[in-house]
Amino acid sequence: MRLLIIGSLNGQIGAASQIAMSRGAKVSQVNDIEAALVSLRSGKGADMAMIDVNLPINQLVESLANERINLPIIACGINTDATAAANAIRAGAKEFLPLPPDPELIAAVLEAVAEESSQLIFSDPAMKEVVTLADQIAPSSASVLINGETGTGKEVMASYLHRKSNRSDKPFVCVNCAAIPENLLESELFGHEKGAFTGAIARRIGKFEEANGGTLLLDEISEMDIQLQAKLLRAIQERVIDRVGGTKPIPVDIRIIATSNRDLAEAVREKTFREDLLFRLNVVTLKIPPLRSRPSDIITLTDHFIGKYSEMNALPLRKISEAALEKLKRNRWQGNVRELENTIHRAVLLASGDDIGPEAILMPDGSAIPETATTAVQTAATAAMPGSAAPQSAPEASSGGMVGRTVADVEKDLILNTLEHCLGNRTHAANILGISIRTLRNKLKQYSGEGVQIPTAGSNQRPAM
Repeated sequence: MRLLIIGSLNGQIGAASQIAMSRGAKVSQVNDIEAALVSLRSGKGADMAMIDVNLPINQLVESLANERINLPIIACGINTDATAAANAIRAGAKEFLPLPPDPELIAAVLEAVAEESSQLIFSDPAMKEVVTLADQIAPSSASVLINGETGTGKEVMASYLHRKSNRSDKPFVCVNCAAIPENLLESELFGHEKGAFTGAIARRIGKFEEANGGTLLLDEISEMDIQLQAKLLRAIQERVIDRVGGTKPIPVDIRIIATSNRDLAEAVREKTFREDLLFRLNVVTLKIPPLRSRPSDIITLTDHFIGKYSEMNALPLRKISEAALEKLKRNRWQGNVRELENTIHRAVLLASGDDIGPEAILMPDGSAIPETATTAVQTAATAAMPGSAAPQSAPEASSGGMVGRTVADVEKDLILNTLEHCLGNRTHAANILGISIRTLRNKLKQYSGEGVQIPTAGSNQRPAM
């Protein structure tokens, strides 16, 4: 755990630092937000920041977002009133920590942040096989490719591999290749020199250098532009990188873990992914099965999330009823563990009786989860697949007039209807559809260019054509 403390905190900084270090954290301290940004740009990195509640937290949050630095923020204060603490949370802080520091409280915060990214919860034999293989390969420095549907826990598995490896005391750095614009991803990976391009106001150390000695996770690598893949291949093969605008190669020592929700062999055939890069990454593959193939994990994860969100919201710990559990087992979980977690969080908040009943198991828009295992989204997705026949149990699909329509038209309706169902929430829609947010954005941009009106966030219906 790398902890960055921002602010003087009136002398309490020393005590907080000592407690954190005694719990295994590596602590660095700066006096203000600008110094914090300089530290983060320099490649020192951090897994969590603790900031004086009197500093402009919203400025830090905005600056981190602009520079694509993902960092949990904990606000701290001495004798701070409830209003200041609430304002800090609204500004983007994850938690508020009162000072003088309490050793157990700081330990709990550090543990919560560490567990959030690396805790594997499972009981199903199918998942146990994957974890057994992960334990076997973790100590090596071999590249690993983790494949699985959106929301199955690929990033959690990558963090688990790092924690079990011989590099566990070194940085674990993640880059989401789908979330960063193509023209900025090279700089994000390899860094840049001041003035290398418009907006390069200072030298920025890239993720390769930040992860030096540790592990670099390339999340959703299938979304990386094929031209950048060539530079990535060189960096992996030769263990050197070139900063954008730089003049000399920089040696790096990292282990690469990559994830993808797509079949990369198919992407190679489609010429959107380099075959030589796939061979370099694919020393060992861990394939995480979808949640619908892990029935006992639905029960185990449900119990875990009930405990987590009951405690988080200071609500009584209720058991889930058998009827509600059966409802969960029947769902297809297109968004996998992430979708289940959101569903249970809602259920914990909505439950009012002695247990969590089926009436609390709802979709994001408040509608009930479909009673049959084959949801409308699944049926439409099946029909949209080339060469697939309409299922006999879904006459409504046939009556919807799919026969005679192009796959592109069916796909368009599927995407727009799912987005409408999610009240315009693109992230949730992408999870349900099993595609990356970048792919969804590109599709919606295409449809908008064709004159189609796109459901917006918070809307409950598609605008009239």
